[in-house]
Order: sequence, then structure tokens, then C-alpha cells
Amino acid sequence: MKHASDRAAGFWTPRPPSLDGLLSRLQSLSCKPEFRLQRELAHARALKPYLEEGAGGLVAPLEQEVELASLYLFCDYYPGDGHLTLIEQLRDVITEHIPDEERQWLDPLKHSYLDILKPTSPPTPDQDLVLQSLADGTMLILPGGEFVRDFAPDRPLLIRVIHDPHTGESDRAAWAGCGVAMPQADAEALLDITSEWRREMEMATGSFSLGEWKEFTKPFGYMILWALAQRRMAALVDAVVHIAYRNPNGQPYLYAVALYDHHEHRLFTDVLSEITEFHAESPGSDDTQSAPEDRPSVRQWVQREEGKLVARLTLTAFQLFVECDSPHRLDYMKHRLAASLGFSLHFQGEISVPPARQLSVTGLLSDEPPTLIVTPEEDHALLNQFLDKAYLEWSDQPHLALNGQTPRHAAATATLRGRVGELIDDMERHDPGRQRFGKPAFSYNRLRAHVGLEEFTE
Repeated sequence: MKHASDRAAGFWTPRPPSLDGLLSRLQSLSCKPEFRLQRELAHARALKPYLEEGAGGLVAPLEQEVELASLYLFCDYYPGDGHLTLIEQLRDVITEHIPDEERQWLDPLKHSYLDILKPTSPPTPDQDLVLQSLADGTMLILPGGEFVRDFAPDRPLLIRVIHDPHTGESDRAAWAGCGVAMPQADAEALLDITSEWRREMEMATGSFSLGEWKEFTKPFGYMILWALAQRRMAALVDAVVHIAYRNPNGQPYLYAVALYDHHEHRLFTDVLSEITEFHAESPGSDDTQSAPEDRPSVRQWVQREEGKLVARLTLTAFQLFVECDSPHRLDYMKHRLAASLGFSLHFQGEISVPPARQLSVTGLLSDEPPTLIVTPEEDHALLNQFLDKAYLEWSDQPHLALNGQTPRHAAATATLRGRVGELIDDMERHDPGRQRFGKPAFSYNRLRAHVGLEEFTE
């Protein structure tokens, strides 16, 4: 399993000193007050996916992505307020002296573009590196160095192509200072995503002048950055989806829970006993506490995969608890139950979000799904929050055991007041927290007070 950090590994490279000096001038020029708004607009365009709908709070752009966004500002961005581009200002307006060795980079920068290139052979530090564009097959030669030890033929590079003006050779280029390496499949996906956006632009405008790769990527290279951000976010979502939540004993943590009321214990027992992937099991000792002799016994069914408990169904006299190790499994079970039991089910609520937890960088870098241990205290807090909402809403929902009256109204009548107390007593007796962490997850005196009953004291 590969996560977000594997798919986008940023790297830094040395730049020719004269190119570095020119880029420093462009940086200073872009920070002047009169150009600051255009600078912000350019960065917002290049890094747009990270700024939309709070996505930046989930995954931040790589430092190299931010640097590539700055290079887009310097080399490709045309201001929308009538300003000249930064390169044009430096070349034609700024009166300060610019050394010839720096000035020689102005045209190469103006014609530079973003591309995805693949090493044609295993890189070695003491040799030039030959790269081929995955988009149009262009071959380029860049200087080697110690930094290429981390490169590989099966990991293409997203870099800015800047032709070297000092060699006189059209296939010689210089490193722009940074880039992003990624697996071949992700590099191809970036090109596919970008190509699809390009076709949509051509269809919308009726202009097919962007057919050549270099003609397209020069003004719209930021779309490759968009595609990269999209892939990184998808990788992060994939990593989070596959987090393995575990109890301290190593068993899967059943954080996806649904609660139902019912009034047909025998029907439910028959239906649940026929679900082939579940097997009947005796409830824990806390669920076998004394109860009225005419009350149906608690029944329980469990599902195991590779010896691990992944789902549990607990049927009491008036309730059905469904506990699963993932929202996907819970949704599947809800559909199975609805198809089999229909209107006999009375949904009281669900929770499918695990305890909030900061995921470590190490976890994201791992080739295995991250594993998070959920403490009994976290489990108690999560279940308490769920039951607090479900039970307080329960007090104002019609209940068949109360002749269709709500528990709050029934508790105000002499004939049904005791029945409401029995229902709450049964809830407390079979609170799911007893089996999960050895004590009730909810204070039932709060529910008693909510419907107008006397609080129970031991």
C-alpha cells in the first residue's frame, strides 16, 4: 500500500549561480507593493486545489510545489491588471544594472515550461542525466550530481524545463532548483488528467490551438500542479480510509454502531439466526444480569474474519445493536436488515466516525495500513456522545411498547409510567458499554429525569 508521501517525493537540485541570481531579482520584484496582488493571484491559481473547501487543512502542498508555483509566477503568469510580466519588467523597464551572465537567462526563462520527464537509464552522479518527456517524447540532457542518487528510471520527474543558453545545444537544459518524483503510474495519471482538462478547454472555447504539448503547458502548466494535488489528496484519503482501528487487545475496534428499537423479538431472532456470515454466541456476563422471567433473553451473533471480531449483533427485549469495524460494513448490514425486517425496524441513530486522532507522518509513510489503538476512555466518550443524542431523542418518539405514545407522555400517565421505567431499566441493563469496556456508557438517571421519572439509587 502506497500513501500520499510515496506518490509525491519532492527534491531539490543546485541551480547555476547566474540563474539563481536572476530568480532572486524576480522574487524581489514580485514582492513590491504594486505587484503584490498579482503575486497572490498567481499563487492562488497554481495552488488552487489546496485552497478550495479547506483542503489545505488536510494536506499541505510540498515545499517544491510552492517553489514551482513561484516559478509559474516568474515565467508564465500574465497579470490581469495591465502590468507587464515580471520578465518583461526586468528586461525592458528596470533601469538597474543586470550582469550579462544573468541577463542571458531571461529568454530561456520566458520560454521555459513545466513537464514530466523520465530518466532513460539509471542515473549516476558523475554523468549527465538524459531525460525524455512522457508527453511529447522530447529528449533533454541535464547535469548530474550527488542529488541524482535518489532518482530512478521508474520514477518520472515533474520539473521546469529551462534550456541552458551557454552551451549552444538545443537539448541541453539546467535544473530549476526543485521538482517532484513519482511512480510511473502516477506520472501517467497526471498527464491523463491534464489532457482531459485540455480537451474540455478546447471544446468550451472552440479553439484547438493548444494541441501541441509545449504550446499548452507554457501558459497552462499549473494544471499539472492541480493534477498532482488531486492525486496527493486522493492518496491521503486512501490512507485514512484504510486505517486499522484496534482495541488494546489487538481486536478490531467496532466504532460503526447503529441502534434500533423493535417489538418482535421472535421474528428478529429467526431472521438474525439465518444470516450465514454470523454465528450465535453467548453474551458477556454483564448482559446476563437478572431480568424479569417473562422478558426474552438477550441474544448475540458475531462475525469473524481471520479470527478477528469484525461485527456484532446484540438483540435485547426491545433493542438491536449493530456494531461493525467500518462504515462500509455497517451500511451493508443496514441494507441486509432493512431487506429482511422492513418496517419492524425502528432506526434510532448511528455513528460511523472513529475518535479524532492525529495521524503521524510515520503512519502515512508506511507501506502497511496505519494502525491506531483506541483506549477504553476514547471508546467511552464516543459511545456516550452517541447514546446521549439517541436516547434523549428516543424520549419524544412514539414507542409500540407504550401503545404508540412517546416515553415522555407515557411517563406522565399512571398506567404507563411503570412501563417507561421498565424500558429504561432494560436499556441500562444491556448498555453496550458493559461488554466493550466494563461499565455503562450513558447515565440513565439523566434519561429518567428527562422523561419525568424518579432517579434510581442503589
